[in-house]
Amino acid sequence: MDSNTHSISGESTLLIDCKDIMLREFLVTDLNRFHELTWQPEIYEFLPGWNVPLEQREDWFMNYEIPENEQFIEAVSQGGDVGDIRLRLAIILKETGELIGWCCSGVKDELPSPNREMMYAISKDHRGKGYTTQAAQGMASYLFGNTNVETLNAVALLTNIPSNRVIQKSGFHMQGTVEIDGKAYNYYQLSKADWGHNVKEGHQ
Repeated sequence: MDSNTHSISGESTLLIDCKDIMLREFLVTDLNRFHELTWQPEIYEFLPGWNVPLEQREDWFMNYEIPENEQFIEAVSQGGDVGDIRLRLAIILKETGELIGWCCSGVKDELPSPNREMMYAISKDHRGKGYTTQAAQGMASYLFGNTNVETLNAVALLTNIPSNRVIQKSGFHMQGTVEIDGKAYNYYQLSKADWGHNVKEGHQ
């Protein structure tokens, strides 16, 4: 999986090339599509609180999410010490150029340190095709290859079988369960060393 900075509409944009999809930093023009996806019941069932009014989403998108992506990419260019900065990338279907989901990484306070998490969501129309696993693997490869991140965490509700499967296919190891906001989650970790071993053995 290759990561490069390309020019889109005259601006440099981070792209991570996976098999059938690309991960791309959010653009201003993604707002309405992103908002639409957050209101799919199949998504907000597992991501409560994401389905906010458009005005709230626009505020977050323009004033926090896009600027923090820029901070993250700048930190990578300065040596890779990303600290607690979040990275939020759109999942783009190569065949059509459609934004079909997102894959993010940031510190999750509910987990023990080191507590950088990876999470994702995908449209109900594009599930069961391996796209989310490609996105998770692409994000892990980018973080371990370009930043000082040594450990990634992931959580999934015990009842969310597809999400647990994606995490397992991406090489994460079960650590047990953790309770967040009164709900039980399976708790996984993936180390940079294990990721490198998986790549060397051809499992990623």
